[in-house]
Amino acid sequence: MSSSTRVSLALLAGVVFGVSATLTHGVFAEKQAPAEALPLKDLQTFVEILNRVKSDYVEPVKDETLLENAVRGMLAGLDPHSSYLDKAEYKDLNASTTGKFGGLGIEVQLSNGLVKVVSPIDDTPAAKAGVKAGDLIVKIDDTPVKGLTLQDAVTKMRGDPGTKIVLTLVRESQPAPLVLELKRDYIKVASVRGRSIEPGFGYVRISQFTATTGKNLSEELAKLKKEGELKGLVLDLRNNPGGLLTAAVDVSDEFLNKGAIVSIKGRDADSTRAFDASVGDALDGKPLVVLVNGGSASAAEIVAGALQDQKRGVLIGSKTFGKGSVQTILPLNNDSAIKITTARYYTPSGRSIQAEGIVPDVTIQPLKISKLDPSELGEGVHEADLKGRLDNPNAKAEDKAAEKAKDEKKDDKKDGKPEPINVADLAVNDYELYEALNLLKGMSITQGR
Repeated sequence: MSSSTRVSLALLAGVVFGVSATLTHGVFAEKQAPAEALPLKDLQTFVEILNRVKSDYVEPVKDETLLENAVRGMLAGLDPHSSYLDKAEYKDLNASTTGKFGGLGIEVQLSNGLVKVVSPIDDTPAAKAGVKAGDLIVKIDDTPVKGLTLQDAVTKMRGDPGTKIVLTLVRESQPAPLVLELKRDYIKVASVRGRSIEPGFGYVRISQFTATTGKNLSEELAKLKKEGELKGLVLDLRNNPGGLLTAAVDVSDEFLNKGAIVSIKGRDADSTRAFDASVGDALDGKPLVVLVNGGSASAAEIVAGALQDQKRGVLIGSKTFGKGSVQTILPLNNDSAIKITTARYYTPSGRSIQAEGIVPDVTIQPLKISKLDPSELGEGVHEADLKGRLDNPNAKAEDKAAEKAKDEKKDDKKDGKPEPINVADLAVNDYELYEALNLLKGMSITQGR
């Protein structure tokens, strides 16, 4: 890259440190290099330190290594999201935009000298092994993390698919460290998954924002509509670490008819932009409930903030992560790049969520519940449960058919056949989603009146 120009390759709205990195918005703009003279005295001090290290350090160190470490330290000292990317790291970052990359599938950042998990990505080795948002990684195999740079820790966690790695984690709710063995794999992220959770009520999970997320969301919504009238939707952004800024805009635009989505503001015009919604709401104004938690970060917060400020969706869950900055990838001539924070982003109402997060409209702290025996509720066998009972003469034909089907299910259970999945089981398996569904159904009923 010449001294007079630089190219802004990508704006990042995701938590990008980690075994899996996430890119955001591709945008190109030439900028003039700063005209201010460099401080000669400080440069002389730098050269003096460099020479002292070369001559006095206990072991010889290559000039390239010293200079690269100096660059890494300079950028890391700016904020937790600015960094130097060597050729391999830059390649990994670019590969992540396709939703396919190697690693553990875990988003991390540095916290008090330790590596903190922002979020495991769905269906990856990290998620399957039980890694959770908020976990602190204190040891990688036999190497303590304390004292390592974040990039050093990330490099140690990378490796060939199929190779094993042992992570030692500290979790706030656990009295002793957790030791987990994981097997590295190619991470193929299906960023959008959808299904019906009840007739007329859909569920869409976005695990991160990649280049195809907007398109994939449209496809999932089309599938749900083919199953019948869609009365409402739960959009799940829990433990979504972020990703492409453009993908966040596309997802927000899917549910908005007009108005602002997000604005980004930096020091110059190239770093300042505003994104507005286009005409067309994929749900035609039907109720929308958005699930968020402390693992919902950056691009996920852009979507949540836009839908909340535009009063298009009701947010339910716990306060989000609070990353309100945008990073720009600047490629260098040696096939490496630097990633620096160039702007803050603001929700449609003009608020910055940096280091504050988004407080949901309905707060639900994560709970683990279990079923009660019917006898504990004072409930037991009802008349309708008795074999051979008299039918209700006023019952409609469809009611009788439902009762018959109910009896057949009981017989199937006796024959050892599994019971169909019951939505009520959501209360045990995913209490937050259970409450989101209840809220969505209530909103649908109210809207229909």
